[in-house]
Amino acid sequence: MSRFFAEFIGTLALVLFGCGAAVLGGEEVGQLGIALAFGFALLAMAYAIGPISGCHINPAVSLAMFITGRMTAREMSLYWIAQFTGALAGAALVAAIAGGTAGGLGQNGWGPDYAGGYSLGEAFLFETVMTALFVIVILGATSDWAVTGSAGLAIGLSLAVIHIVGIHVTGVSVNPARSFGPAVLVGGQALQQLWLFFVAPAIGAGIGAALFRYRLLSTVAKPAADRIDTTTAAHQV
Repeated sequence: MSRFFAEFIGTLALVLFGCGAAVLGGEEVGQLGIALAFGFALLAMAYAIGPISGCHINPAVSLAMFITGRMTAREMSLYWIAQFTGALAGAALVAAIAGGTAGGLGQNGWGPDYAGGYSLGEAFLFETVMTALFVIVILGATSDWAVTGSAGLAIGLSLAVIHIVGIHVTGVSVNPARSFGPAVLVGGQALQQLWLFFVAPAIGAGIGAALFRYRLLSTVAKPAADRIDTTTAAHQV
């Protein structure tokens, strides 16, 4: 249950801070500010709940963990429930603070009526490729050979960079739960287009996970004594 609540709270926080930055402060902070809000929110949650649940807070990440054998189907299902309900709660908080959904809730989308007017194909390609790259960062940063203590920083910064590149394409999902919460409350076109932000991230997660499962991206795990501890290294400088 502690892992369930950690994933719920983590996903709630990601949507609250990320979509909240877009809805409540978008004009002031701009694209870079929104991107950093998503990245910093994930970075903070990685260190806050990472030791409890691994801080997936993303159904695509949990799918990748299942494909690579790091979690069971039952665990993945419970994580998904926590993530989707957490995202919905986070979007509801943004709506309550913003005083309604008239201005949107940072929902994802594509087409002539959305942001940069990118097409369905361009949006699908973006979400698939970026999710695959995001999953590669996560799986690599949390692998046995990774530098100890650096995963949260790498993952948070990668999400920020993805948002800097793609906010005008789809608003950036790479996370079905993040798309689900705002879309359910906003309805209309956001809900009609929600399928893309389930399908494309799932394909991307599968591609990224396959590279690790079939050892196309892998190395020999280092003995514990040989792994670099960033805290210790900092004191040695």
